[in-house]
Amino acid sequence: MKKLKSTLLAIATVLACLASAQARPLEQIRKGGKLIVATEGQFAPFNFFQGAKLTGFEVDVAEAIAAKMGLKIEWKTIGFDALLTGLQQDRWDMVIASHGITEERAKAVTFTEPHYCSGGVVVAKDAAIKGAKDLAGKVVAVQVGTTYLENVKKIPGVKEVKTFPQDTQSRAALQTGKVDAWVTDKFLAKTAAKEDAKFGLKIGDFLFVERIASAVGKGNTGLADEVNKALAAMMADGSYGKISQRWFQEDVRCK
Repeated sequence: MKKLKSTLLAIATVLACLASAQARPLEQIRKGGKLIVATEGQFAPFNFFQGAKLTGFEVDVAEAIAAKMGLKIEWKTIGFDALLTGLQQDRWDMVIASHGITEERAKAVTFTEPHYCSGGVVVAKDAAIKGAKDLAGKVVAVQVGTTYLENVKKIPGVKEVKTFPQDTQSRAALQTGKVDAWVTDKFLAKTAAKEDAKFGLKIGDFLFVERIASAVGKGNTGLADEVNKALAAMMADGSYGKISQRWFQEDVRCK
């Protein structure tokens, strides 16, 4: 019984420590010289792997932000639906993975200023399927844990919503005819249509428009403020515009 009590006490102590853990403040991050940033790595052209190299628009933006802060980045990649949870557990300092700012998410994390604006569009092989009303009676693919899923659920008459852990799987479901439509980010859809021209993907209307931002631990305003300053400086000196043009041939900042 003594051994059991000791074990239970040890477990309780660990849980208490985890519960009281706090996000690393800016001073601590600066002292170590390294910002730990998490992303999905499966959402081209925003964050994805080319071979073993992590790349993409958001990767370039984050690297430039860190450089302006005088820091290096240690990257972590994990499934999209675990990113904000890991942030709440202080497993990393920041997440940049095309998270739309929502009231629900803002209850759990602190968002920075948006690094681009976009929205969810309807993608289909059938040119007649291009808007919300056209999804009535249709099977729609969407990635789990996303605002795309939240918004598709609000559309009346959808026959079935099929969810997938990764957006690439949603895309494949449409390409192979397992679903009638796919809802995803506008810029990702443009990339998919270009890369997979043989599938004849048609990009339809916006279902919604949203502001996309990185996130830090809830209440970690010191870090958020410095990220915002670095991002504003990038937008002012032209470096943000160059990154945006490289990936999209247009400026994707929020107007």
